[in-house]
Amino acid sequence: MENEEDIEQASLNFIPCVAWIRRGVAKLNPEKVELTKEELEALIGKTKGDLAELDEEDKEDDEEDKDMEDGDDSAVKDTDQLDEEAAKEMDEDAKIEAEYGLDDYDDDDDNVLMGIENLAVFSDEKLDPYVTKPEDEDSEEEEDFNLLPTDNLIAVGHVEGDAAILEIYGKSPFVRPSYLAVGSMSPIIEVWDVDIVGSLEPEFRLGKKKSRKKKIEGVGHKDAVLSLSWNKRVRNLLASGSADNTVMLWDMTNQVVASTLPHPEKVQSLQFHPFEIQTLLTGCCDQVVRVYDCRSESFKSWTLEGEIERVLWDHFNPYCFLASTEAGYVYYMDARNDEKPLWQLNAHTKSCTGLALSSQCPGCLVTASQDKDFKVWDIQSGKPNFICEHDFKIGGIYVATACPDAPFAFCMGGDNRSENFKVWDIRQSAAGL
Repeated sequence: MENEEDIEQASLNFIPCVAWIRRGVAKLNPEKVELTKEELEALIGKTKGDLAELDEEDKEDDEEDKDMEDGDDSAVKDTDQLDEEAAKEMDEDAKIEAEYGLDDYDDDDDNVLMGIENLAVFSDEKLDPYVTKPEDEDSEEEEDFNLLPTDNLIAVGHVEGDAAILEIYGKSPFVRPSYLAVGSMSPIIEVWDVDIVGSLEPEFRLGKKKSRKKKIEGVGHKDAVLSLSWNKRVRNLLASGSADNTVMLWDMTNQVVASTLPHPEKVQSLQFHPFEIQTLLTGCCDQVVRVYDCRSESFKSWTLEGEIERVLWDHFNPYCFLASTEAGYVYYMDARNDEKPLWQLNAHTKSCTGLALSSQCPGCLVTASQDKDFKVWDIQSGKPNFICEHDFKIGGIYVATACPDAPFAFCMGGDNRSENFKVWDIRQSAAGL
């Protein structure tokens, strides 16, 4: 019988993070990945090896404390474990060869699809006996696949059961490599190229897990990555906040950690200043927001009520920023003022997990919460005025963000299993929505 934990995990279906991709950033004609037989063979072998390595690393973590207690015997045990590991790797290679018949791969035409015949793609669809569409539909599909200069894309992090999925949505009113950084419960940050469709592997990864057995030094975070922010002025600079109580600044050119900013607690939200290269805003579970000067690692801080859920610079007033908390409050602060906030708002009855400002309409603020409500506020006058609210029936809302190219478009993600993602134009509120 399944235990309660397995049942609970299988029932998970929610969207914890979303990000808009601006117009003109992604390629108008995305590239498609087409794997050769050799590449598919290598990928299967690598995946099996990675899974085996993950199992071994989990065992390694459990054994480290035990080895420490065994004193002088630990060195002998390490040697034995290394020998066993090498034997296991040899056995694993032999199993892969036997299971997939790699030695006879080119001689066996009947097994080249390795049980995935239903997923196979013919190089020429005219050869596919199941394709019955008229030839003129090819051009229509290609046209739907390509982007227009006015298109945006939305990157959606989707958790379903024990699977974490990165989904790209389009089209709605949106060049360098179009990289998308993804944080997860793993300490490793994956960087994907959104100009490539069907890619099975990220473009590269930031960080490396420490392995005492393999004598590999760890690089980067030691726990889940909870927040990420690109520097808008220096495109090779990425900031990451983690459950290991640190913020790390990454030099993407060399894929190394340029600097580490320690915090007393988990860092749930952060954002680079929209105009100042060196200024970083962080929100921490110790109920404190901090504004860092990354050149000197010095900071100013403000203590609020509740763990910090979101932080956000006001791009219309770059001296000021907003912060929301698990207590449902929203605060508006002046970074030059070390004392009280300019105003505070009791916006929601539960954690305020969504916080966004319109990209083009000054003073247009939206908040969203675990209480399932999405609210619109006008803060242009110097204090918040309520405009409207709506329950989109997507469950408790985890995130809400503003479209960078449309002033009234926002997207949000929740935990309703049947429908958990919504894009909304707030002008629709005039129609009673």
